[in-house]
Amino acid sequence: MHLIQASCRFFKFAIQNPPRTRFQILNRLTRNPISGLERVYSTAAATMGTAETDVESLRKSVIEKQNIVDKQGDEVRALKASKASKEAIENAVNQLKELKLELQSVSKELQSRLSEDSGAAMSKEAFRQAVNNTLERRLFYIPSFKIYRGVAGLYDYGPPGCAIKANVIAFWRQHYVLEENMLEVDCPCVTPEVVLKASGHVDKFTDLMVKDEKTGMCYRADHLLKDYCKDKLEKDLLLSPEKVNELKQVLAVLDELSAEDLGAKIKEYGITAPDTKNPLSDPYPFNLMFATSIGPSGLSPGYLRPETAQGIFVNFKDLYYYNGNKLPFAAAQIGQAFRNEISPRQGLLRVREFTLAEIEHFVNPDDKSHPKFKNVADLEFYFYPREEQMALKSPLKIRLGEAVAKGTINNETLGYFIGRTYLFLAGLGIDKERLRFRQHLQNEMAHYAADCWDAEIECSYGWVECVGLADRSAYDLKAHTEKSAVPLVAHETYPEPRELEKLVITPAKRELGLAFKKNQKMIVEALEVMSEAEAMELKAHLESEGKAPFQVCTLGQTVTLTKDMVSISKEIKKEHQRVFTPSVIEPSFGIGRIIYCLYEHCFYTRPSKAGDEQCNVFRFPPLLAPIKCTVFPLVQNEKYEVTAQFISKSLTGAGISHKIDITGTSIGKRYARTDELGVPFAITVDSETSVTIRERDSKEQIRVSVEEVASVVKEVTEGQSTWADVLWRYPTHTANTTDD
Repeated sequence: MHLIQASCRFFKFAIQNPPRTRFQILNRLTRNPISGLERVYSTAAATMGTAETDVESLRKSVIEKQNIVDKQGDEVRALKASKASKEAIENAVNQLKELKLELQSVSKELQSRLSEDSGAAMSKEAFRQAVNNTLERRLFYIPSFKIYRGVAGLYDYGPPGCAIKANVIAFWRQHYVLEENMLEVDCPCVTPEVVLKASGHVDKFTDLMVKDEKTGMCYRADHLLKDYCKDKLEKDLLLSPEKVNELKQVLAVLDELSAEDLGAKIKEYGITAPDTKNPLSDPYPFNLMFATSIGPSGLSPGYLRPETAQGIFVNFKDLYYYNGNKLPFAAAQIGQAFRNEISPRQGLLRVREFTLAEIEHFVNPDDKSHPKFKNVADLEFYFYPREEQMALKSPLKIRLGEAVAKGTINNETLGYFIGRTYLFLAGLGIDKERLRFRQHLQNEMAHYAADCWDAEIECSYGWVECVGLADRSAYDLKAHTEKSAVPLVAHETYPEPRELEKLVITPAKRELGLAFKKNQKMIVEALEVMSEAEAMELKAHLESEGKAPFQVCTLGQTVTLTKDMVSISKEIKKEHQRVFTPSVIEPSFGIGRIIYCLYEHCFYTRPSKAGDEQCNVFRFPPLLAPIKCTVFPLVQNEKYEVTAQFISKSLTGAGISHKIDITGTSIGKRYARTDELGVPFAITVDSETSVTIRERDSKEQIRVSVEEVASVVKEVTEGQSTWADVLWRYPTHTANTTDD
């Protein structure tokens, strides 16, 4: 009861503080000593101990004392069996009782430490519920088809949600398409099967699924293993240090486990169906694309696109021509994508239809420098390289230029887009302290990828991948070239003809097909992407021994090649131009995920001026706010309403979204309603010549003439001035009522 009361007081404290403070406290909470909830609430800035070390020490102590209790219990039973003296048995029993009390004491202490982690999770859940309740009540979003009980993974955006989404997309266009001079396209959502067959989606766009063997209910295999590991770490007092490290390691490498590894772990840990406790099937791949047919005959199969990128790749030839046959250039697309998630959860974070904003930056594979990299090189933020992940260490805060110089990030162009992504997310209002860039583990990346990073944002669900940034090499254009027989290539003309020694790798597809059948394609791809050093080593091996081992990453195995399966040579050729397949740097933005994290980062509560209730506030930057300002006649007066209509017309002419509220409720309640929508400014009409403008977060007010009000709001909402700037220029106004 003491712990619950402390948790409730902590939550009240947490939601009344700005988001950054709140999550710093939550993070500290997970590392506190026994009375951490109480201590965080009363002295949030106090220095905290390293609880993880304490927990491991307590776990060891519990196990040791449990073993001693077991041995003493055996001794008591042995004494009774041998009919020892009453005194000897009583002494042994008393000693056993004392040992059990010691075990109980240490167990309670360990449980208390673990409960602090659970208490933090409960507080996060309560915070999340407060955010989601407000979002649904104010119609930011609601479950789709609600009157029919909805469909998991599908949501509708209401008026304020639509406005915020449109503002985020507009900011994205400004930040990338306009500032980087990109070529924007808009391609169909329905995609022919042949396109997605070439890209690999038909064969490989899968998640691993398990089924309840009795009911047929489906679950994502990695989600079940993740939930099991977290639950054991939080609740099992008798976990050995070795087992704790094992479970933590499983969580660290969860994304790279194969179907066999996942299945083995599920069986090893005895994981069953969550709803029925029935046994589960072995994991098997489930394709996440929605299948359809194009036309009434049903003879032309297709899919709803799982990403927008393929529309850009198949249009490369025309885009390259449109750009004057010059590299580098970037193409961008914003649109809907569809993924038939196995078990959608986490609200807006994992849905079946969502908005993607993707960029494909085509670049010479021999020159991935970027002329504007110097503009972002001095940015400093959190990186989580794969080495730190595997060692279970924390992210590093380093300069972007340093990360590229050391080779942590593969090249300048990828580094430039990482820097631009950081600026974009920070510009939206994402808390910089809860934003990090995590590098993909080696086995997470496709064999053709040079480097991949995710922009992850922390929210109440943990760290959420919101942007993927990848150097995809030349894989996509080569795949579509092969399937379509249309060369998707670029040209570089030399000033003078050059004599070049060229490596020529010619796989013998017939012989490879006879020997390896369905695996022929992946072996051919692996041969064609060999480096010169690898190719010459393979050639030497084949010539000396007639056969050679060859590792194929996509198969996950080594095959044996013979001399007749591949020809490798070097030829001298005179060339006037170079024909090559460009590499692709791809930033991919999940707009819905970014918006949800923004909701959490901007949400807080504060007491009303009267102190009798808590008011919800969304601290959206003016650029993103769904409505830029509201207009309130102070009282229901015809003259004030005429003035309000004049101001409304001025705001409309200036292109400022706004709303007039002429209800008879108190001005304080009207302020509270607009604060809950995240409206940054409220204009109160209390005379015919001048009005007050109230700023949402500070609740400060200035007095401005009716003729100037639209221009003042416009310059602040568009970022030409700050609220602090206009405070200097106009007289402040102090409210004389108890209303805010």
